[in-house]
Amino acid sequence: MNKPLIEPKAPPDAAAEPFFSVVMLYWNSGRFLAEALDALEHQTCKDFELILLDNGSPEPLDDAVLARYPSLPLTVLRSESNLGFAGGNNLAARSARGEYLVLLNADAFPEPEWLAELWHAGQEHPGACFASRQLLANDPTRLDGEWNVYAASGLAWRKSHGQPLAKGHPTEREVISACAAASAYPLSAFQEAGGFDEDFFAYMEDVDLDLRLRLLGYPCRYLPRAVVRHVGSGSTAVRGEFSMRLSHRNLIWTYVKNMPGAFFWLLLPAHLLVNLAYCLAGALTGRGKLIARAKWEALQGLPAAWQKRRQIQQSRRLSAARFARLLEWNPLAPLIKLRFR
Repeated sequence: MNKPLIEPKAPPDAAAEPFFSVVMLYWNSGRFLAEALDALEHQTCKDFELILLDNGSPEPLDDAVLARYPSLPLTVLRSESNLGFAGGNNLAARSARGEYLVLLNADAFPEPEWLAELWHAGQEHPGACFASRQLLANDPTRLDGEWNVYAASGLAWRKSHGQPLAKGHPTEREVISACAAASAYPLSAFQEAGGFDEDFFAYMEDVDLDLRLRLLGYPCRYLPRAVVRHVGSGSTAVRGEFSMRLSHRNLIWTYVKNMPGAFFWLLLPAHLLVNLAYCLAGALTGRGKLIARAKWEALQGLPAAWQKRRQIQQSRRLSAARFARLLEWNPLAPLIKLRFR
């Protein structure tokens, strides 16, 4: 069991509890760290603490970089091993003192008003979770994503990924899921949901968490004025074997755990068809063995996923019909979003 080493660098008013606890995981992301810390130092809203977890990174944290930001209310935690995105954030969240838990990737650079926009939204919609507008770091005229879409078939993707900024959704709205590269959750809600499912390790763990939060009755809102620039896959390869395997495995677990009531059985044929289509596509593109391995791992984990499903559905406070209205029902939507990849 990993016991974090806590190295607090407390601000002068550390006795006061901050409104935000910003959590950032560090894993082979040294080339982004200074820019990320600089962006946080320039936030107009100063009511936050920063919890930085060295998640067993082979590339150690550079203390010289941290020393450039003495005014940041920074606490450094260290894990002996890589706990994944799920386990790492859970570990860091246990040290959080804020009313809101804010997740920020080390390769995501928020605009100065980012936390201020989250603060205003938190006052207007207490108890809600929030998704940020993400721009491509190397081309801020294009979107990296707005929120996570979850389809009735169990597919998930980032809304507007790769599209021109002008095509983005212009106003605040309710959504089903926030991309955890830059998202905010009431800390009490995060704790009630049990945090991230550490069996996922990484990939789709944010969708799974958000679906559980929706089922518990916590809304999620997209904030187009809360803007970050996001590199994306800053510490892992885009569409690498590791990410593909976990994504295809976790796709099944997310559906099994969270699709409520009769909709589980009604939509199960569509979910099975989607997984079969992925297997066939993998066979045609030379990744058949990789995807088959992922699906086999998912099947092996079904008993545990089903047990989690029982607990999730027993504590559900949102009706199945209300949940269904948050889903993407257009069967062509996944094909449309491929145009921008």
